[in-house]
Amino acid sequence: MGKKKKTEDKKKEGPTSLFILSETNFIRRATKFLIEWPPFEYTVLLTIIANCVVLAVERPLPNGDKTELARQLEATESYFLGIFTVETSLKILAQGFVLHPGSYLRNMWNIMDFVVVVTGYITILTPEDPSLGEEDDESSGVDLRTLRAIRVLRPLKLVSGVPSLQVVLKSIFKALAPLMQIGLLVMFAILIFAIIGLEFYSGELHKTCYSIQDLNEMVTEGRLQVPCNADDKSVAPPGSFSCDPEISICLEKWGGPNYGITSFDNIIYAMLTVFQCITMEGWTPILYWTDDALGNINSIYFVPLIVIGSFFMLNLVLGVLSGEFSNERTRVERRETFRKLRMKENFSKAFEGYFQWIIRAGRDPTQSL
Repeated sequence: MGKKKKTEDKKKEGPTSLFILSETNFIRRATKFLIEWPPFEYTVLLTIIANCVVLAVERPLPNGDKTELARQLEATESYFLGIFTVETSLKILAQGFVLHPGSYLRNMWNIMDFVVVVTGYITILTPEDPSLGEEDDESSGVDLRTLRAIRVLRPLKLVSGVPSLQVVLKSIFKALAPLMQIGLLVMFAILIFAIIGLEFYSGELHKTCYSIQDLNEMVTEGRLQVPCNADDKSVAPPGSFSCDPEISICLEKWGGPNYGITSFDNIIYAMLTVFQCITMEGWTPILYWTDDALGNINSIYFVPLIVIGSFFMLNLVLGVLSGEFSNERTRVERRETFRKLRMKENFSKAFEGYFQWIIRAGRDPTQSL
């Protein structure tokens, strides 16, 4: 019976940390308390912010030259790395390394922190010869600039310390699958409108006004060239642009707006033009150019394009992100509520156990010895 009870007690204790520290070990309990202690968390966050400031004010110079400020900032690298190492070591002691669920490397953000710390030691321990130039540094087999570039991941350590940022990023990651479906729907709409534009506007944006005196010189409307329809307003459709017959002539030899990229001459350019319209960035000049070339009936095409493509399709993306963010926040709140209830139950069980032990000890004084 005694052996069976000991076996059950070991199962209840949970996995050990680094095969040494059990759940009830004083060192492990102390490290758990420390990493969950708010002043410790705030200290780590302030250190990360200070490290971000140091990385932001650093000014690299060519040929490995360094200013006095750069040397002073580089001297702080070991201090920041030491603080991050202490944080990582404490978390490994408290949570375990990798083997059991809930251990340090089972968390995605902890993996990123661990990679940042390891690469930081590689950059510090790798010898650097200041007499070597950039080409010699690359030929030495270790590209220190690439390793130093990994330091840009350090601001992401803020995510592991700020739960609200984790909710946002997890929401974005979980929204990728529905966003792919929305993306296919948007691409289908772009393709449909591009095919329609290809049928009606292909080759229509290549006419513009040229000078009668020099047929190679374009006559601008203001500072830009605009498409034209004809030389005579009497034969041009309402709303279209006609050249001044006294000084210019409408010829179809222009490349088109934006060097011919903004056009409906082929399916690729048509899809790019439609995408520009549904983003509502510079879509009105495209409407005016088509009006200049064909008349003011083009709103029949552009109004449905903006309503369906911009007001409806792109807002679906915002709806998916908003829904996933709300769901992730609800899951986090439920996990936090469950964790608090679990802690309350454990505290109640521990209190009940101590209370029963005191009662038994009071009834039988020899049992407490």
